[in-house]
Amino acid sequence: MIDVDKIRSEFPILQQKIYGSNIVYLDNAATTQKPKGVIDAVTNYYTNQNSNIHRGVHYLSQLATDSYEEARKCVQSHLNAKCSHEIIFTRGTTEAINLVASSLKSSIKKDDEIIISTLEHHSNIVPWQMICESTGAKLKVIPITADGSLDIEAYKNLISSKTKIVAVTHVSNALGSINPIKSIITLAKKNNSLVLVDGAQAAPHLKVDVQDLDVDFYCISGHKVYAPTGVGVLYGKEILLNNLPPYQGGGEMISSVTFEKTTYAPLPHKFEAGTPNIAGGIGLKTAIDWINNIGLDNIAQHEESLLKYATNKLKNISGFKLYGESKEKTAVISFLIEGIHPYDVGVILDKMGVAVRTGHHCAQPIMDNYCIPGTIRASFGVYNNKEDVDRLVDGVFKAEKMLR
Repeated sequence: MIDVDKIRSEFPILQQKIYGSNIVYLDNAATTQKPKGVIDAVTNYYTNQNSNIHRGVHYLSQLATDSYEEARKCVQSHLNAKCSHEIIFTRGTTEAINLVASSLKSSIKKDDEIIISTLEHHSNIVPWQMICESTGAKLKVIPITADGSLDIEAYKNLISSKTKIVAVTHVSNALGSINPIKSIITLAKKNNSLVLVDGAQAAPHLKVDVQDLDVDFYCISGHKVYAPTGVGVLYGKEILLNNLPPYQGGGEMISSVTFEKTTYAPLPHKFEAGTPNIAGGIGLKTAIDWINNIGLDNIAQHEESLLKYATNKLKNISGFKLYGESKEKTAVISFLIEGIHPYDVGVILDKMGVAVRTGHHCAQPIMDNYCIPGTIRASFGVYNNKEDVDRLVDGVFKAEKMLR
């Protein structure tokens, strides 16, 4: 069990009122709020350590470098990567996916195939479409079943000797569906296909062991795990990262530069051109330590109880329709009220101090699959409680009565 009241007290933003009501923040799949420890870590960097990292011989530079590289080791341990240089810092999952797609482009040929799924965020669709458009490769899509689960039998029929890359999400941001990622990877490995997993929505809720998964690339975003925005992680197997060309050119990623030839730095710096988000990296370490102090199992258990409680209460509202009923899912409720546009419900909830997300959630193909324009999405985090759920349910009930 976790002490939710104590956890909530660590989040300054949750202490404020919106339109006269205590804020209820249920948009955690978009971004999480930040505990004071993370805010303090970022402030401390700018107050006491601010300096550019690596190569500096002076005290502040060495202090900042040590803090940043400690963050890398923290992520390595958290994901159980074999080596710290398999951890590449990025701006987030979107950049991590684009890094891999761009770097793999030269190895993709005409009529090669790339497999993604209907559950993907646009960030794991568009980069692969761009690669296919420029190389002549073909994009194949795993469909979903009525409950929002991946159709694994269809995946088995899609994969072939032409499949070079399988790029799938671990958890759907729009529905909360948890994909059987290890089985997906195992089948791809039998086919000698590379696998990239978008782990942005999994990282706040699930333990991830990249060695156990045997995944080639795994991507996460800091701001989904109570860390600052603008920092993320690409995990990649050392042998693969060594064989990929750099994503960007500039400072830090070089070994030597002449007008005749540039040689590149070893991992991880080869993929980290320019000055990184140093404060973001330090904040990410603080957030991961904070999560692990609570325990991901405890967080998952708490969020599961909220999911069940909220789902059962919302089902009593006239016209309620739930999208995404996979047996394995995180604490995301994506729904509509029959005959009412999701935006209208979202506006009324906002005036009552309840923050949810409305629209297609950067997952238009999912909405197209259900022939709907979008949904109302309530997504839960570790600091949410049953009072938050009750406020959500009361708000949706009132919206349904007002808008009928």
